[in-house]
Amino acid sequence: MTLRFLVIQHEDECPPEWFGQWWEEVGVELDVVLAHTGAAVPRDLGEHDALVVLGGEMGANDDATHRWLTPTKRLIRTVIEDDQPFLGICLGHQLAAAALGGLVEVNACGHATGLTPVSLTADGLADPLLGPVPQGSEAIQWNNDVVTRLPEGATRLATAPDGTVQAARWGARAWGVQFHPETSAAQFRSWTVDKSSAAIPREDGVDVFATSAAVDAAQERLRTNWRPLAVRFAGLAATRLEAEPAAGGS
Repeated sequence: MTLRFLVIQHEDECPPEWFGQWWEEVGVELDVVLAHTGAAVPRDLGEHDALVVLGGEMGANDDATHRWLTPTKRLIRTVIEDDQPFLGICLGHQLAAAALGGLVEVNACGHATGLTPVSLTADGLADPLLGPVPQGSEAIQWNNDVVTRLPEGATRLATAPDGTVQAARWGARAWGVQFHPETSAAQFRSWTVDKSSAAIPREDGVDVFATSAAVDAAQERLRTNWRPLAVRFAGLAATRLEAEPAAGGS
């Protein structure tokens, strides 16, 4: 059975990257909507089996300057309310929280930088998607904003070292992660050292060269940590599809 995922991408530097490769390896087809180029965001999943919303530099509440965010939030809300599989990554996680009545704000603890341990909660340890992740596995974070209030009914699955929400679940088949399990070292360099501004000292004191070097050194470990999560999400989407009665069935 071939699965088809609808993917919303917000900028050229934030593609599906590793997740695209890993899903292709297990037979998942991706239909990527380049929303930042003006491509229309669908109103529902249509014939797709899951929705994936990627990251981006814009904020979850920047609808006035990034007008595709409004229909993206509407699509996320529709998918989750219909109990269809959803995965939000970084901005996608924040958009889901905002779409469902949560709050996204600038992190009072400062910019989340580079390799960050994933600390699962008790609910996270029992979660079908995140539960098998070894406690403390490193992931990439690169963000200013965080979900400061989860929507009603959401389950906190993981926290960052500063105590902020690192992963959450809405209902039975919808997840959001603040970190970037899909990101390669090359992609991370495009956000940091490959920028023309890299040589300018940052006001927050983040050393982008040291951070990028650490991600480079951890690349194989990151692949080992996060490929299973991509495969499990595909498996959970397939399980839901198999459990549905055939059209016209009793």
